[in-house]
Amino acid sequence: MSSSEKLIFEGDPTTNRLSRESLDDRPAPNPMLSFVIPVLDEEESLQTLCSKIESLCEEEHLSYQVILIDDGSRDQSWQVMETLATDHSRIAAIRLRRNFGKAAALSAGFDAAIGDIVITMDADLQDDPKEIPRFLKKLATGCDVVSGWKRVRHDPWHKVWPSRVFNWMVSKLTGVALHDHNCGFKAYRRQIFDEVKLYGELHRFVPVLASSKGWRVGEIEVEHHAREFGHSKYGVSRIFKGFLDLVTIYFLTGFANRPFHFIGAAGLSCFAVGGLGIVYLSAMWVISRLSTTMDDLNLHATAIFYYCILAVLLGAQFFLAGLLAELIVSLSRERNDPYSIADRVGVSDAQESNSNDLKQ
Repeated sequence: MSSSEKLIFEGDPTTNRLSRESLDDRPAPNPMLSFVIPVLDEEESLQTLCSKIESLCEEEHLSYQVILIDDGSRDQSWQVMETLATDHSRIAAIRLRRNFGKAAALSAGFDAAIGDIVITMDADLQDDPKEIPRFLKKLATGCDVVSGWKRVRHDPWHKVWPSRVFNWMVSKLTGVALHDHNCGFKAYRRQIFDEVKLYGELHRFVPVLASSKGWRVGEIEVEHHAREFGHSKYGVSRIFKGFLDLVTIYFLTGFANRPFHFIGAAGLSCFAVGGLGIVYLSAMWVISRLSTTMDDLNLHATAIFYYCILAVLLGAQFFLAGLLAELIVSLSRERNDPYSIADRVGVSDAQESNSNDLKQ
């Protein structure tokens, strides 16, 4: 494939890869950038966005590729993307068969990205490519992930305030203190996505997942522009989904390799509360039977007696579920190593391969 050939991907995103042969082989002093941009009904902004990226990269002498992923658009977005990919050798287009969600669209883009640095941004022109040099400078300080912070947001209040509460909760529960976890404008080192896999709606938690593996996370303040075209794709349901995703992330980052510590602790707590309640009620029943001044205690007529029995049964179920989860993790640990290696000295690839063979 020559550097002048145009690339258009359509169909299953998991099998589509962008070849290095499609880009100029000229050496670049700066790291190559891959812009991964999910698209959903953004036909009016795509041409302008790609032009801004091209101008910025030429001005900064950056080698780059732009990967546009159509996540089930119903307008003319795919036709615009197809034209852009045909006319520009550094632009590739991927079309998903339906709307799979932003995390799936990003995953398709990450699979096709070949740059040293991956930049994610929205296609609605609210993210400004002029911020890219500042992202690169922050990465050069030793960060592996740099997240944007939209201090001043041009969004309705009913989206801004819930987002701030959500960001505060994420920072407190995960220990990754970012002002704006929801910001889609981020920069990553490409190697991160060899270890961090996205599914569901976990795209906003990539910095948290990366941090749990030992990658260094930073943040810069970015300018946020008001939306010029189209409308927001997120409604009130995003708040509830975000909370459920937060619970998932809390579990994955803290207990993914030791689920029994979480589930078992919940089981022991329920079992202890229920057991103590039954012991107390039993003691009161005995005392009432022996006392001449107290009426006999009828346990079956006491609602708390049934609550205690329920707590004991629930605790036992949690305990068994924790044991099963621990067994599953133990059996899958050979396929998913619970660590991340930063560098190797004195260990060859052949030795690593032999070690993996012995595991199998």
